[in-house]
This record gives sequence, C-alpha cells and structure tokens, in this order.
Amino acid sequence: MNQNIRYITEIAILTAMITVLGAIKIPNIIPGIEFQLSAPLAVAICAVFGFKKYIISGCLSSLIGLALGTQSILNVMIAMQFRLIVGLILWMCQNHMIGIMISGPIASALARLSLSLYVGKAALPMIALAAPGMIFTVIMAPVFVKVFHKIHNQVPQSNVVKGKVS
Repeated sequence: MNQNIRYITEIAILTAMITVLGAIKIPNIIPGIEFQLSAPLAVAICAVFGFKKYIISGCLSSLIGLALGTQSILNVMIAMQFRLIVGLILWMCQNHMIGIMISGPIASALARLSLSLYVGKAALPMIALAAPGMIFTVIMAPVFVKVFHKIHNQVPQSNVVKGKVS
C-alpha cells in the first residue's frame, strides 16, 4: 500500500513541477509555439524517474494546462511529440549524459518539423526560433538530472525493482 501512495505522490509532484515550469515560456513570433521552460525538467524526469512516470506526469500536466488556459492545442501537440521522442532517445542512449543533453533539442526540432507540416509554416524558422530554448535545455537538463539523482538517493527506497526508480 505504501508503494501506491509513494507512486501517486511522485506523479503529483512531478506533474506540478512540469505544469508550473510549462506555464513559463520563452516568447515566440508565431503564436502557439513558444518554448516551454519545462523541457529540461521533463528530460531529467524521464532519465531519473523513468518513462512511465514521465509520460503520465506530462499528460496530466498538459490536461491541467489546457484546463487553465496556459496551453493551446498546438502546445500540447508539440509537448506530446517531444515527450515520446525524448523517451525514445533516452532509451536508445541508455540514459547516458550525451543522450540527456541531445534528447531535448532533437525532440524539440522534430516536434516543430512535424508541426510545420500541420500548420503550413516554414520549418526552419520555427526550429530557429526555438534555438534559445534548445540551448537552455542542453545546459540545464544535466543539472536537473544530478539534482534529481541526489534527492532520489537520499529518499529511502523499499521494494525497489532492479533497474527501475520507484
């Protein structure tokens, strides 16, 4: 029973963190494609807490953002693609630091590329306008990973499944 409480509590805390930072955006010329400052946090959550907690927290955060009006459907489309691509890259790189550093910018670029097909805007300007956020993600994702690892290692674990962070 305690594991269920812990699991739900972690999901709630991660969701709140993603939601708060997701509401803070680097402005953009094209409405709806602002860069969310939650990107490096999201990469770190996936790397430290695992894909399942990451995707659940991210989906809940998107629902909250839509309900509060801080996100549009375009934001959610980019975020969902971002989450899936980050998860794939971290899985392929086995959570090595290089994967942590490159997953955010690659995911952001690919999400904007597919979005450009949807909205009919030029892809390169959309990607170029996200460059400051991509650089921020490359710098901050490893920092968040180290902080999360330190916090997670200080919290007592019980019934931990090998290879998974509970």
